[in-house]
Amino acid sequence: MTYQVLARKWRPKAFDQLVGQPHVVTALANALDTGRLHHAYLFTGTRGVGKTTLARILAKSINCETGVSSRPCGRCRACTEIDSGRFVDMLEVDAATNTKVDEMRELLDTAQYMPVSGRYKVYIIDEVHMLSRHAFNSMLKTLEEPPEHVKFILATTDPQRLPVTVLSRCLQFNLKSLPPQALAGHLKRVLEAEAIPYEEVALALLARAAAGSVRDSLSLADQAIAFGSGKVTAAQVADMLGAVGGDLVWPLIEAIAAGDGAAALGEVERITQRGLSCDQALQDLAGILHRVAMAQHGAQLAQDEPDAGRIAALAVRLDAGRVQVMYQVAVLGRRDLALAPDEVAGFGMAVMRMLSFGVTSPADARPERAAQAPAMPSRPPAATPSATSDGGAPAPVPAEMAVREPAQPVAAGGAPSFECDWAAFVERQNLTGMAGLLARYGELDAFEGNHLQLLVAEPHRMYAEKPYQDKLKAELAPRFGPGFRLTVRVGDTKGRSVAAVRGVEEQKKLEGAAAALESDPFVRDLVEGMGAQVIASSIRPAAEGPAGTNEKRSGKP
Repeated sequence: MTYQVLARKWRPKAFDQLVGQPHVVTALANALDTGRLHHAYLFTGTRGVGKTTLARILAKSINCETGVSSRPCGRCRACTEIDSGRFVDMLEVDAATNTKVDEMRELLDTAQYMPVSGRYKVYIIDEVHMLSRHAFNSMLKTLEEPPEHVKFILATTDPQRLPVTVLSRCLQFNLKSLPPQALAGHLKRVLEAEAIPYEEVALALLARAAAGSVRDSLSLADQAIAFGSGKVTAAQVADMLGAVGGDLVWPLIEAIAAGDGAAALGEVERITQRGLSCDQALQDLAGILHRVAMAQHGAQLAQDEPDAGRIAALAVRLDAGRVQVMYQVAVLGRRDLALAPDEVAGFGMAVMRMLSFGVTSPADARPERAAQAPAMPSRPPAATPSATSDGGAPAPVPAEMAVREPAQPVAAGGAPSFECDWAAFVERQNLTGMAGLLARYGELDAFEGNHLQLLVAEPHRMYAEKPYQDKLKAELAPRFGPGFRLTVRVGDTKGRSVAAVRGVEEQKKLEGAAAALESDPFVRDLVEGMGAQVIASSIRPAAEGPAGTNEKRSGKP
């Protein structure tokens, strides 16, 4: 028996077999079941997502001998002939090869004749955007007021190239590209039905390579079956696709995260010596960094997602700002590969740019801070007790946090009795990334027994999430010594966070700058004599000089 490729064998023949387009299927099924049929449909989407397949199913639904329904029988003469492409009342035209106006007129001349054997005469025009301007003009009248027995189904990958006069006459449905998880699930069902052994990782590689196309995924699966002698394994699929497997990508990104240049360049050499795609390697790096960034901002990782544990660990280990920079380097590195002396050089330079943004460990990332920090005793020194504003029990504050009064206590659950110590402490630590965001938007709630408690306002609750807490705790643990604990809760604050204090200060500076500008004689002359206006949004405070005073420019503003 002649072998039929998977893409043709598993082509959907009914709406319920269509993969990943529920929004289109639901709308069409309801229209068919209620008898609300439009005279012209336009299906848009990338290649292989089911545009012409959907057109054929729709043609069956309106011509099935059992009646117009969203569930054609699939057994009558009309259904079987449409499936095999032999139905005389269904004209399927490739607009890419029939672009001329004469060809379109000849096709439309047949629209006036009644169907031969079906209920409706169906015109399926694929890649309709390829028609010439005159061809579009010739079909406008028929498309606007077709005979009752005619239905038009247009399909295109580029709807922007269609005239608006055509778009306005059609009922438009946009078919989505399928996510890799949906494609992998579809491949799994197909291979199980075909009794083909497979590996889950191999299906993930095929799904990613298909770039959202169901047809491409099945064609690649056919190729993988032939390449693997009847089975689909991850190693063989990676070799077939020229893909960079996780056994190479993860050592590379771990070396970059650790700031180990020698190891990272060694992994680059391993990848290039195997003849693998440098572009694919950078794409894989960008994909991992994207998932890391999502995890850092609170996205939940599916437990069955590949490398979920590694992603979660890297999300805590890497600074959020550095992840963004590395992602941008990977994306721009792919763009610049064609401009590099060769692909290997471009890939290596992209990796070295990632390395140039520092190492991962908070302590190692700032060695000068570690050297300047005072040694912490095994037990925090007791502070001299002093009365608090609410009379609560005092708790000691680390010497490093004290600015004006080094050993002032903080009342548990109340406001700190020392003035601006938390703000000064945060500024001295030079915290960045996720740790810096939590430190700046968190308000000191209490500190007792080496237990730091921060309060975050409701609008900034995202900074209280676990990845932010883990980063800040990792930054502060070396400063506070063994047994350091950090607790963050969301609630009503009193505007004492570093961000709130700095915001008030900046507003005062801005108001002062505006007042100084309005009182300037030169500006006053412009406003009063020439009708000039001061644009408030353009006012900026003057830069501070070395002594903390505002520098003034000589001469007129």
